[in-house]
Amino acid sequence: MKFTINKSQIVSVLAKIQGLAGRRSNLAITENILIRSGNEGVHLTATDLETGFEGFYGAVVDTEGAIAVSAKKLYEILREFPSDDIVINEIENRWIEIGSGKIQYHIVGMNPDDFPETPHITEVNFFSIDASVLEKMIERATIISAAGDEKRAHINGVFVERIKTEDICCFRFVSTDGSRLNSVDHQFDMSQTIDAGEGVLVPKKGLNEVAKFLDIEGDVQVGIKDSNFVVQKEAETIIIRMLEGEFPKYDDILKKGTVHLIELDKVKFSKMLKRMSILATDNYKGAVFNFDENKLVVTATNPDYGESKEEMEIEFSGDVIEAAFNPKFFLDTLSVIEDDNIILNIVDGNHPCIIEGDGDKTFTSVIMPMRI
Repeated sequence: MKFTINKSQIVSVLAKIQGLAGRRSNLAITENILIRSGNEGVHLTATDLETGFEGFYGAVVDTEGAIAVSAKKLYEILREFPSDDIVINEIENRWIEIGSGKIQYHIVGMNPDDFPETPHITEVNFFSIDASVLEKMIERATIISAAGDEKRAHINGVFVERIKTEDICCFRFVSTDGSRLNSVDHQFDMSQTIDAGEGVLVPKKGLNEVAKFLDIEGDVQVGIKDSNFVVQKEAETIIIRMLEGEFPKYDDILKKGTVHLIELDKVKFSKMLKRMSILATDNYKGAVFNFDENKLVVTATNPDYGESKEEMEIEFSGDVIEAAFNPKFFLDTLSVIEDDNIILNIVDGNHPCIIEGDGDKTFTSVIMPMRI
């Protein structure tokens, strides 16, 4: 195997697959990237056994072949290489020579036959979605991260739905960690071709890998086939093996009341919550929110450090509401809302608080109260 490739074509790709290759799996070879040179270019393949990536890139190929090589070391070498055109040559005993002019590296490769096969999905009914829209949906859904040792599928995954009725054509992501829930919608034009189907659970880790490849203009193709979630763009494909498990019924959680709709300046509210989080620790995460006549008072107490209290003017009337929430959950939500003002929908201290932007209704966040 011998080929010459432009540095700009391959380095950015290698940077994006470091998360896949750097993730521990049962096979050491998954720390490698599989390189196959063929007609007019090279195929790159990476996997963590849950998410697989394949891409094809133009190159001048002198000799066809295949090799598996450390994704991390190859990226570090090519990133620092001074010339634009880089020659990669398999010499003998699976050693790879990387060189141009006065600079040469020799690194050992592995048997390409030992690299796990990625599924070849055919006859997928794809639909198109703007790359920036999909990237934003992933960001809003995966901001609720899963605990490292959590085994429950609905915590580790994002529930993905394709909804098409006479009145609506919608692509929806829903995620939860048991203490909060985010729902993200993208409304398609009714003429858009999108097949409705049962909701599926897609691993958050895999969606985060997809997001790295959405820094483009234009559309990408999304499809669901068998037990795989597939995203294609240009000459690159990412295939994620879906999770098995049930996602909890969430419709009732998203139902909004009409008793208290409180509009707040997003920036001011965010700064207030950051100040109220300074004394927080793993053992003392909560703060008490007191909604009173035209004011909101937030109090945080930590026996190890002390307490803090801040008041904000709001439009509120009626019975006093006292509820405890984790301010970090609000801050996470506010970080992905683009509107200047937000709407808090709250009933009382025992029901969840629903948060939306005052204009954009495609994103809804629900935060459960804590025990006072």
